[in-house]
Amino acid sequence: MTDNNSGNKQFNKLVTLLKELFQLDQPDLDFGLYRVMHARAEEISQFLDKDLLPQVKQAFSEYQTADKAEMEKELQELIASIEKADMDPEQSPKVQELRKKVAEQGVDIAGLENEVYDHLYSFFRRYYHEGDFLAKRVYKPGVYAIPYEGEEVKLHWANKDQYYIKTSEYLRDYTFTLKPGADDPMRVHFRLVDASEGEHGNVKAQEGKDRLFILVNEDFIAEEDGELVIRFEYRPATMDDWSEEAKAQATAAAAKKPPTQKNLRADAVRRVLAATDASLNPWLAELAKNHVKANGEQADYSRLAGHLERYTKRNTFDYFIHKDLGGFLRRELDIYIKNEVMHLDDIESESAPRVEQYLSKIKVIRQIAGKIIDFLAQLEDFQKKLWLKKKFVTETSWCIRLGCIPEEFYPEIVANDTQRKEWVDLHSINEIEEDLATVAYSEPLTTEFLKVNPTLMVDTLNFEEGFVQRLLEAISNIDEQIDGIIMHGENFQSLSDMQKRFQDAIHCIHIDPPYNTSSSGFLYKNNYQHSSWLTMMEDRCSSSMQLLKEEGVFVCHIDENEIERLHLLLESNGSINAGTMVWDKGAPVTGTHGIGTQHEYVLWRVKTPRIRLISAIS
Repeated sequence: MTDNNSGNKQFNKLVTLLKELFQLDQPDLDFGLYRVMHARAEEISQFLDKDLLPQVKQAFSEYQTADKAEMEKELQELIASIEKADMDPEQSPKVQELRKKVAEQGVDIAGLENEVYDHLYSFFRRYYHEGDFLAKRVYKPGVYAIPYEGEEVKLHWANKDQYYIKTSEYLRDYTFTLKPGADDPMRVHFRLVDASEGEHGNVKAQEGKDRLFILVNEDFIAEEDGELVIRFEYRPATMDDWSEEAKAQATAAAAKKPPTQKNLRADAVRRVLAATDASLNPWLAELAKNHVKANGEQADYSRLAGHLERYTKRNTFDYFIHKDLGGFLRRELDIYIKNEVMHLDDIESESAPRVEQYLSKIKVIRQIAGKIIDFLAQLEDFQKKLWLKKKFVTETSWCIRLGCIPEEFYPEIVANDTQRKEWVDLHSINEIEEDLATVAYSEPLTTEFLKVNPTLMVDTLNFEEGFVQRLLEAISNIDEQIDGIIMHGENFQSLSDMQKRFQDAIHCIHIDPPYNTSSSGFLYKNNYQHSSWLTMMEDRCSSSMQLLKEEGVFVCHIDENEIERLHLLLESNGSINAGTMVWDKGAPVTGTHGIGTQHEYVLWRVKTPRIRLISAIS
């Protein structure tokens, strides 16, 4: 930042906030979107550090001749000179004239500039919080506004017009540099040894077995190809994960349970910084230095602890990507200016020069804010493109009934022990005994056994690629014979991939979403639990309805916690209410207060009112 603005408190506060918005306060992160941020960092920094202040000053330069501070200085000098001549300055016509000029025409340029910085800070701070932009149109008690276009009933929530993103996108690798911009930046990787069993890909951990980041027991740190790699596991913690040091520092009650993520983070920092390999000393020295906060202050914890906390937390909270951040912020800016900057009473009572100054301030706020919004929108739109980009299918396998497979493949199938074990686990074929119509189970299996069990399903996941290719080529018109598809993945992306092939083709969609209760709560950092849930449901329900045939039916289970909001959401998406089924669970779910929840609901929706519910069931 240049010296000429170093003393401007309001300006410095605004620039600090904007660097947080542009994520320039994290220059050491070196992966994913942060690489895009770094590519634009120079341009953004040029705007913040060199262009922003001169642009504001230039906008008010036309008032330099009427600068109140300069005019008052001139007045004091005049009074001093008159007093020096042993005359009464109050009797001087020139003093009176200059005082009148200061009162009527003087412009507090420094005050105008600070007002601009304060308004820009207030506006962007209001709509931004920890990485997300939220609608917060509350100006004072009793005065509020929501987007409304005359609908009879309007359902609105804080995260509307945003995409709900699961934390699973970031699980595997986290990279930062210890010396950003240097010839040897010293890149450090936090890397998961195996995330295949983790809570990712929309797979939920079992209740009471939340997965945590745990430093691996052996070979947890190494230098590879000139970069430092620190390895973690992502699994439920056990009592064995307590180290002696961590257990000694924990309370007696805490030590009787598996360690928390906080315990494991502190233990990981101790173990890494205590590594004895002398070749790692340069790395450890840098990691042990105090972490630097966004405001430039040094924290009372190490750089390693700061990054490890960020790594674990960013995989704890879900977040959002705005569908049209530029349009959203420009609309909100107009409302902010009209409600908080423009005061019609002031315009009516002020002189023409004052009104002109007033309008100049508004123009400057709008001009500068518009440039900032353009920068932010470009970054958010890039994230949106990444999220909406069709995802690659990472693995495909086929389940084919034995009766559809030519017998020439049977010898290879009976020789596959993995397939045999799968049938034992799923169907208990090892209990089949021989009789007049049945071939007995044996190890290995026989081709005769396969022939008399044509309904067994062969899973191509158990076979080599060459076998699978030959099998698919041997079965003619395989697409026409497929009577079911199972997709395992993030549900929004899966529904997007299905749109082209299955649009207007599905007879029935039956979903059982999270009920958004305490046991399936959304981990959004602002605790906008209902808002997060609605954002997640809106896009997925809309995509699902596009897949339905005209005579199709959409069925959704829910309980009392979200039934009203879900009903309004489906109604706002244009689906038609075909009825609601209520069923008695038998055993009520009791809470700490109130009546136990004993009923659940099945909401039925259709695309056309001509479809009767009974025809959908049949």
